[in-house]
Amino acid sequence: MKVNRKLKMGMIGGGIGAFIGDVHRKASRMDGEIELVAGAFDINPKNSKKMGKMLYLPSKRVYGDYKEMIKAESALPEGERVDFVAVTTPNNWHFPIARDFLKAGFHVMCEKPMTLTSKEAKELQKLVKKHKLVFGLMHNYTGYPMVKLAKDMVTKKDVGKIRKVVVQYPQGWLATALEKTGQMQASWRTDPKQSGAGGCVGDIGTHAANLAEYITGLKITHICAELTTFVPGRPLDDDCNCLIKLEGGAKGVLHASQISHGEENNLAIWVHGEKASLEWHQEHPNYLYVRRPSKPEEVWKRGNDYVAAYSKAAAKNTRLPSGHPEAFLEAFANNYANFTETVKCAIAGKKPDALALDFPSVDDGVRGMLFIETVVASTKSKQKWTALKK
Repeated sequence: MKVNRKLKMGMIGGGIGAFIGDVHRKASRMDGEIELVAGAFDINPKNSKKMGKMLYLPSKRVYGDYKEMIKAESALPEGERVDFVAVTTPNNWHFPIARDFLKAGFHVMCEKPMTLTSKEAKELQKLVKKHKLVFGLMHNYTGYPMVKLAKDMVTKKDVGKIRKVVVQYPQGWLATALEKTGQMQASWRTDPKQSGAGGCVGDIGTHAANLAEYITGLKITHICAELTTFVPGRPLDDDCNCLIKLEGGAKGVLHASQISHGEENNLAIWVHGEKASLEWHQEHPNYLYVRRPSKPEEVWKRGNDYVAAYSKAAAKNTRLPSGHPEAFLEAFANNYANFTETVKCAIAGKKPDALALDFPSVDDGVRGMLFIETVVASTKSKQKWTALKK
């Protein structure tokens, strides 16, 4: 059975004034394979209705809460009800929403971090396996073509055995107590009840850890960490510094910060192997720098034929000709495109190919929660190294 239609998407969260929900909406419709048909957009039912009206959705498909949505959508015939939901709420709602939709038989795309605890994450992992559903986790930076090129260079042994990884994610937007001004994004991210045990480490440190594991194919095994809260009165960390050990003997440095004045979203990674080193910057994402011993520096540019010839994944996830920059929204869209292809295969009872499966999954969500918990544990510990929890 071939699925000759758009996938129908429902959204939880992403109401008026929300940032990430709007990004999901824009990215999901970029390829014309997904249509938003329903949602529960705000914890306040009236505001959810307002958002639904702004999105031109029929009022009967705009719900007061996600439980009402599950009940109503489950009663609709296949092909009319939502095929999957995008969970774009603050962190504390990710687990119950994803859990209940999985139990009801719906595929899920979820914002990161996936849950508040590794116990919750492992429960979602079991549900995905039990119900044979597709679960996507929006670590969007894995969707960049040059990140996929870097991963393939490591996989093809062009870099050689990995020796060291340096990954950073500094921001400056929380250098002052912005949450005290009522700014919505700052308010929930600095609230342990909504954000979880990690502030900076959960919000952006997990992106750095995920990027390091994705490109190298190596899992972080041990962490020596220090979390700091620099802004007085803030209950969660706003700065994170880690020494890391990875599989195969590789060592690394990971740091993230939200109090670095002038920094915007300076996610960057350096991978040093026995044969070559790689460097990639999220703020200049169309370039991958490759350095080899006693040779000139190479600058690989997205969209060129030589990139496509080397990496099928980079080629598949390239949308524009060289010289026309593509970045943040396109990376989200690439993850959605692969997720969509996998969901369509699931509906049709077919096995997706490896390129379609190239998006962060529930397993990455478990890794993210284990990373956060280990960093928190390491910060509190007096010993030098803390093994990543399993």
